[in-house]
Amino acid sequence: MKIIDLSQPIFDGGPNCPAHPPIRVEMRLQHPQDGWQLELFAFAAHTGSHIDAPLHRLPDGASIDSIPLERFVGPAYIADLRPLQPKEPITEAKLAEALPHPLPPDSVVLLATGWGDIRERSQRWLYESPKIEPSTAEWLVAHKVRGVGIDHWGIGGWDAENDKAVHAILLGAGIWIAEELRLPPEVCRLPSPQLFMALPIHLKGASGAWCRPVLLVADDISIPLG
Repeated sequence: MKIIDLSQPIFDGGPNCPAHPPIRVEMRLQHPQDGWQLELFAFAAHTGSHIDAPLHRLPDGASIDSIPLERFVGPAYIADLRPLQPKEPITEAKLAEALPHPLPPDSVVLLATGWGDIRERSQRWLYESPKIEPSTAEWLVAHKVRGVGIDHWGIGGWDAENDKAVHAILLGAGIWIAEELRLPPEVCRLPSPQLFMALPIHLKGASGAWCRPVLLVADDISIPLG
């Protein structure tokens, strides 16, 4: 099978949620003087491609290491929502139009807004992304999805109250959230569903963790280009 990488890279000074500490990568050992190369990374657990566990929003919620790894694997349906305007709400109507009907229960829904293609430290990317509304989160809960992913640092956008509400609804229903995915147009043109996998790093008691999200695609499926 083919493995299609959906992750975003982490690097020194790279873009991330503006409410979090900046990304710092320090080279501690280098060739040839040390005989080794060793980097020191300093950034929040919700940086780059990562998964939110219920504990991220709910004080009594499950931590990332308490969720069985099988939960992070499932059939994925990509909702290609482009083009979207800055700060545009992702309504349940938009989502229903972009996904199959009926949407099979226990699916993974991946939201392609186009902001993953922008990914830069700019006003537009940091503060003006499209966002899911609470009613859309309720729609996803009603359709019994397993997880939801988006190609931006925040599924609820920079609007703090909206973001809190969306996270509470999804995580409260046991739906994990994957943020900072990379969903370019050619990936969106693949037939659905495709097998999605995003295994989080084993961080004990943490509210989330970095992951390497991928699609596992059969060899005989061509990846559309252009």
